[in-house]
Amino acid sequence: MKAGTTSPIPFLTSTTDLTMVLVDSSAWIEGFRPKGRIEVKCALEGLLGEQKALWCSPVRLEVLGGARKTEKRKLAGYFQSLPYRRCTEEDWDRSVALSWKLRGEGLILPWMDILIASIAIHDGLRIFTLDKHFEQIAQFVPLHLYTPGYGGSYKEK
Repeated sequence: MKAGTTSPIPFLTSTTDLTMVLVDSSAWIEGFRPKGRIEVKCALEGLLGEQKALWCSPVRLEVLGGARKTEKRKLAGYFQSLPYRRCTEEDWDRSVALSWKLRGEGLILPWMDILIASIAIHDGLRIFTLDKHFEQIAQFVPLHLYTPGYGGSYKEK
């Protein structure tokens, strides 16, 4: 689907601004691990340094809900300074439409991944994830995946 076009899925539109990156829980968790992959840490550092990283309600649940008791306060404080995208009732409606579309293509995926993808599509955000479900989603809808390049720069897949 071309950038800036309307999706055939009801309630899904793509403005494809691509200036911000919605960071999925898989990338945050890997980046916070003491022995996490260096390329993920560098990509997060680059996004944060350029003030291009943001998070959303479902990512909040996945990261903070799964955090160790000793990490909760530190993580909550850290995330407080980042742009945050709250879920709306319309996000849920778009997610239902996306899940029907994907199910029609034979894909049954985790609900949170569908919700995160529908937010990224609607808001025209790239998504930084290590979760292969998003690559599957991108085969059927205009989901733009962030692939870190040199120094965390963006390159189109």
